[in-house]
Parts: sequence; structure tokens; C-alpha cells
Amino acid sequence: MSRPRVALLNAAHDPTDTTRNFRRELDAELVEFHAADGDLPDSHDYDGVVVTGSRSSVYWDEDWIDSLVAHVADCHDAGVPVLGVCFGHQVVAAALGGRVDGMGEYEIGYRSVERVADDPLFDGIDETFTAFTTHSDAVVELPPGAQLLAENDYGVHAFRLGESVGVQFHPEYDTETAADVTTRKDDLGDERKQDVLDGITPENYAAACEAKRLFENFTQSLVQPKAAD
Repeated sequence: MSRPRVALLNAAHDPTDTTRNFRRELDAELVEFHAADGDLPDSHDYDGVVVTGSRSSVYWDEDWIDSLVAHVADCHDAGVPVLGVCFGHQVVAAALGGRVDGMGEYEIGYRSVERVADDPLFDGIDETFTAFTTHSDAVVELPPGAQLLAENDYGVHAFRLGESVGVQFHPEYDTETAADVTTRKDDLGDERKQDVLDGITPENYAAACEAKRLFENFTQSLVQPKAAD
């Protein structure tokens, strides 16, 4: 089975850790674009697209964000499967007519998420699973016609519309990234920050590795139609 060719739209302002994490998890021929610098594909000649996290907010008035949202909308219209993660999940929602807004608080740390619908993206993942989360924005209105796939007490954690899917949590994180991101959250109180850092344990990471299965599910879905021809 051939490996799919996937455009990785890296929206991180310092893309190094994000590149490492996604290259480790995605079994695909990755062509990377630094979206936060305005670098985007000039065609839709890819088997799939992955949009990463970012410290930016989708609703900020910045040209690169507008261009990224428009590109994702074009990919969706062209039938190119899109997977968005955290900020990328919010980009997909905004591109397809949903709404993203600030939460006024952080969800951060290893948390439980509940699947509320069956979907191929979550094949092999338990109904209740553990994932690392870090976000202060959320999808507050799903795109018209989208199906909610997962949620918790902070709101939407996954949805699908056609071939486009988004997940709010970070299945790609390793413990190094989780600790670095937490440490940099200057607007978290010291006590809460330490609580999150104390929760970054081998046991919690091992539990969260179950959710990494969605990357395999996504990349396999990109080559299955070709194999059936």
C-alpha cells in the first residue's frame, strides 16, 4: 500500500516541535508549509491536508489566518480530506461556517473526552479516552450539517463534515511538548500550572497514546480508495 501525500499546514509560530510531533505520528509523505508565515500550497494536488495547532486565535484579524481559512474551505470544496488539530480544528470549523470564540479560561492537561458518535477516525479508540488539551478558544457553533463526534465539559472536541474533520485535543503531543507548553503559560496561576505539570506522567501519557490511533485511521483512509481501484 503506497503512502499518501499529505500537505502539513504548520500554523505554529515556532514550528520545530510541531514538525517533530507530526512527522513522528503521520505515516505519510509530508510536504510542509509554514502557514503562520503565509506559506500555503498553490494547488490541491494532495491526498490529504493536516492543519496544526497555533498560539493564535482563528478570529484574529491577520492576513495569514484569513488565507489559511480560505485555503481549507477550498480544500473541502475540492473534496480533499482535511484533519485539523486544536487551532487547526477551529480553522476547519470557521472555514465551513462554524463559529469559534474565546472561553475566558483554559482547558489544559490530560483530560477525559467522550465519543458521542461512531466515526472511522475513532476506530479502535475507546468511548472514553484520555488526551492532552491546551486551549482557551473553542468551537461554539458547529458548521451547518456537521456531526459532533466527541466532547467533554469544556465543549466540542471533535466533529466531521464530509471529508473534513477536526479534533480539539492534541494526540500528537509527547511529554516534552506537554511540559514545555504548560511552562510557557504565563497567564496560568502557579498552583494550577504545577498541577498540570504534576499530571504529565508516564502513566497519563501511555493512556493518551490510544488517541494517536486517529492519525493512522486518517492516513489509511486516504489510500483505501486507491487500493480499491
